[in-house]
Formats: sequence, structure tokens, C-alpha cells
Amino acid sequence: MSEINGKVVAITGASSGIGAATARLLAKQGARLVLGARRDDRLADLVAELGGDAVHVRTDVTRREDLRALVALAQERFGRLDVLVSNAGAGPISPLDDLRVDEWDEMVDVNIKGVLHGIAAALPVFREQQAGHFVTTASTAAFTVVPGMAVYAGTKVAVRAICEGLRQESNGVFRVTTVFPGFVHTDFAEASSNPGLRARISAMRDEIAIPPDAIARAVAFAIEQPADVDVNEVVVRPAAQA
Repeated sequence: MSEINGKVVAITGASSGIGAATARLLAKQGARLVLGARRDDRLADLVAELGGDAVHVRTDVTRREDLRALVALAQERFGRLDVLVSNAGAGPISPLDDLRVDEWDEMVDVNIKGVLHGIAAALPVFREQQAGHFVTTASTAAFTVVPGMAVYAGTKVAVRAICEGLRQESNGVFRVTTVFPGFVHTDFAEASSNPGLRARISAMRDEIAIPPDAIARAVAFAIEQPADVDVNEVVVRPAAQA
């Protein structure tokens, strides 16, 4: 029997890509799912597909109250929350010279503040339960900065630091895992408003990207470990990625 069976897992950014792939994999392993994303229609379709122990609520991670509602739904429906997968992300990448300041703000609000809002909502629950698991999707951009991705990489560096600090403050009560995907076959490139950069990233994606399932398996691996084993950082990227 999988260690995942019966666990209550909330996932943000669950309507597509890595989030949806993770939901599907964990559902197969018996998890009870609470799914959140801004695209409520896609969430409804996914919950209908999964059936059984899956519910959803529209979730914009830039809104503190939405994260509180996501965690509250888990408690109301299933009586607890075992894992929070903070997967929602924004990546409208562009060179700094483009001065797309609104897009910089969006990345900070979603990628950094969104993670913090999830921590604020789930941390008191995990402390009260004396158990829990934070799983956060970051990016290999946390390790390597390339032109056009300075702000995006900055947000992922920040996420790595926040999650490491959270781990150190856990005192063994809860677990903390950060997953760092490389090129994954999602619609990430489409978010860029810079045509040249969008074309370059799309071409690299089509050439070397791995499927979202690869990241979902890494998330499942971390969750399924015994309670005294904390998998802290997992890097998953295409074998062909430099």
C-alpha cells in the first residue's frame, strides 16, 4: 500500500501542466485531492475526470483569502490537510530592457507571495496536527540565470531560500520539499510578451522538454516517503539540458 493512499493533498495551479499531472498521479495512488487554480472550468473538468475523493475551489494565490479557503476546504471535506503542493507560477519572461514592470510585479506576486500565502494558510494547521508536508515547485532557474529570465530566476532563488528557512524552522514537525523542474512541455513560453524570446524558448521546449508527468513522479516520490524521511530538494530536467 502506497504511503500516499488516503493522504489529503491540496494543489495550487492544478488546472493544467505539472499541477494537473500531479493530481492525476496522486489520485491513482489513493490521495484525496483539493485542487485550486484560477481557471475554475478546467478544475471542474479535472475533478469530473478524477471522480471520487477530489474537490476544487477557484484559487488565485495572490489573494491570501483564497489560500485560506483552499486549506479550509480540505479540513471541512476531509478533516485534515497532509500536503500542500504550491505549484502555481507565473513566467512572463523578457529582457530587463523591455521594462515590463507590471510583469515583474506579477512574477513577484505569484511566485513569491503566492508561496508565502500558502505557508501562512497551512502552517498553523500543520503545527496543530503535529504533521504535514510543504511541497513547492520552483525551477532550475534558481541555480542558473540566463538573459531574459533575470526577474523570473530571482523569484525562484527567493522561493528556494524561503523553503530552506521553513525546513530549518520545522523542528521535525512537518516536512519541506522543493522541486526544481528544468524544461517541461507546458505552455510556459506562451506567457512571454517578447516575440523573440518566446520563439526561442518554444523551440527549446519542442526539442528537449520532458513531460509534466516527470515532475509529478518527483512530487509523489517525496510524499510517499516514511514520516521520518524528508526529501528536501529534487532537480528534474531533461538529460539534454545544459
